[in-house]
Formats: sequence, structure tokens, C-alpha cells
Amino acid sequence: MGIFGKRKSREEKAAEIAGKVASGKGFYGRATRAFLGADDFAKVQQSIGAYNSGLDVQQLLAAGAPTTPAAVVSISDTGKLVNFDPVVDLVLQLPAAADRITLQTIVSKLRIPRAGDQVLLVADPARPGGYLYAGDGMTP
Repeated sequence: MGIFGKRKSREEKAAEIAGKVASGKGFYGRATRAFLGADDFAKVQQSIGAYNSGLDVQQLLAAGAPTTPAAVVSISDTGKLVNFDPVVDLVLQLPAAADRITLQTIVSKLRIPRAGDQVLLVADPARPGGYLYAGDGMTP
């Protein structure tokens, strides 16, 4: 504890700055939007959103949220990286559903799913009826 109260850790400061960049608010957000332009700023927002959804999945799994198995129909690269892990488009088939769902998510570069693999999904609390990618159920 510092003289003027509780100090934030580096992780807390970084998360706060990333939130401001993603929302376009504050000095960092406005400067990023001004320097990048609309198209590239939208890509930054998507990347930060993908990173935040990964954090949400970790919290949901730690809280004991139920998972749903799904089969990978196809996977394609978006060309984006978040912390050196690829962001991919996954087309998934749920066992009980006739239609397929599409997710854009970060996958571990050590455990990239292939067509036919089984993966786990978690219900997205922010979007009813939506899912978040929860990996293949194995830890690397």
C-alpha cells in the first residue's frame, strides 16, 4: 500500500488501458483511433474482444459452468494474432442441433483443432443462445 492508497498492479493498469483503447475513450483510445483510422481500429477492437472472451471462458470454467461438446466442421485463419496465438473462424456442429454455428475465436497455436475434432463450448452469458470456445478439454 502506497502513501496515497492502494496502487494498481501492472496487469490492472494494462487491462484498464486495453479497455479504453477498445472503447475509444480516454487519451489512449482517442489517440489509437486517430492514428489507425476506422478500419484498423475496428480490427483492434475485434482482437481485444477476442482476448476478453478468452478471459470470460476461463472465469466461467473456474466457476463450474457446464460445457457443450461440438464437432469442428471447418477452420480458417483470419490472419490475426493475439499474444502470438491465431484468431480463427470455426464452423461447428452441435450434436443435438441441425444447423451449424460459426465462431471467431483465439486458439492455442499448440492445440489448433482440425476438421472432425471434438471441442468444448460454454454458453455465453452476454449473448443468450451464443457460445464461447472453451478448447478441447485437455490442458497442454
